[in-house]
Amino acid sequence: MTSRRNFLRFGCCSVSALTAASQFSRLGAINAFAQSTGDYKALVCIFMFGGNDANNTVLPYSTQYTQYAAVRGSLAIPQGQILQCPTPSGVTYGLHPSFAALHPLWAQKRLAIMANVGMLVRPTTRQQYQTGGQVPSNLFSHSDQTSQWQTGMPLGGTTGWGGRIADKLNQYGINQPSSFPMGVSVSGGALLLNGVNSKPATVTPGQTSTGLEGTNPNSTAMVARDLSVQQLLEMDSGLALVQAASANTKEGIRIAQLISQATSTNPLATQFPTTGLGNQLAQIARLIQVRSLLGMRRQIFFASIGGFDTHSNQLPDHINLLTQVSDAMAAFHNATVELGVANQVTTFTESEFSRTFQPSQGAGTDHAWGGHHLVMGAAVKGGDLYGRFPTLALQGPDDSGNRGNWIPATSLDQYGATLALWFGVPQSDLLSVFPNLANFTTQNLGFML
Repeated sequence: MTSRRNFLRFGCCSVSALTAASQFSRLGAINAFAQSTGDYKALVCIFMFGGNDANNTVLPYSTQYTQYAAVRGSLAIPQGQILQCPTPSGVTYGLHPSFAALHPLWAQKRLAIMANVGMLVRPTTRQQYQTGGQVPSNLFSHSDQTSQWQTGMPLGGTTGWGGRIADKLNQYGINQPSSFPMGVSVSGGALLLNGVNSKPATVTPGQTSTGLEGTNPNSTAMVARDLSVQQLLEMDSGLALVQAASANTKEGIRIAQLISQATSTNPLATQFPTTGLGNQLAQIARLIQVRSLLGMRRQIFFASIGGFDTHSNQLPDHINLLTQVSDAMAAFHNATVELGVANQVTTFTESEFSRTFQPSQGAGTDHAWGGHHLVMGAAVKGGDLYGRFPTLALQGPDDSGNRGNWIPATSLDQYGATLALWFGVPQSDLLSVFPNLANFTTQNLGFML
């Protein structure tokens, strides 16, 4: 029988948050879209909520390891366990041993490290910070820094930088005639994807079938049930709001059925881990699979994993968390290869802040500032570290205080702008997406082909 919960989820909430962005009338002829997706590109953000300890994610190896081990103490990763990442400069860095599944992409030059990225208003030194220089509001606050990483607004903002990219590219009609949202979250609401005019879709991860539960064309009762629902949705109530909701629900069901049909008749061979993040990235892969059906040339996806607020018990917790990230990202890369879009999909990580270099009591770490991130895909100039790795010295030139709170050497604006340029945002439009980018000399960090 009809599941009201399932109906609402797919008719009004998941594939339909679609409806929050625009009408679906033009999708009525979706199979007639002869639009080429040869220039298709997608950005996939993986947000690590809680503040990932970047000091144990990307590690020193050929230089500064002695300093690292001396300060990190019981939290230090033994040098022999570090997954080595040699760079063209001759310096070898490393990844946490939990990245075993992802590490091979380094040698394939499909994985890069972006060193010491964080929220900045403008380039900032230790002296400037300590003498009252302008810095992002409410540093070290989970909620504020999470918002700032997604908005790209260090002093506060209400739209996300992904949403502003969508606003800008939609002005150029990049996905026309499709009205499917450019932004899609598989992790609930995502400020990153909210624009002035662009609103994201929210899709439930791990769902292989959509629409009305129990639909069976061979069952007279179920066919009659579905017809009745369709008639109710098409009924002219005379109330504009109800009519609009009915039209959106009807289209949401129809699009859900198209996606379900396409993915069930040609399922992906790639096996994803059955973790929260694994399910989210599997759902993104299925949506990329039906990009032509949806008439999409550009898409921005948001996925997430929580639990990184490691004030205690960090070593075992971090092993579990980073293993989930590594396994899910590796599977997702394999799926993009299977789909033939490995050079058209770029995956990158974010987190609200890193953690103190000096451990805290309880075998954990506290909130800090700049941290290292990963960028993955065949369009990435991989096998290299970009930006500047911090000097690992307490009260050193990169420490904002005395515990290893690294002042970012690279701003989120520069990190995001490099991705945006590859995605197709014109250089002339970058400042409308990243207003503080004008404060930084280098706008393209060079990690994309």
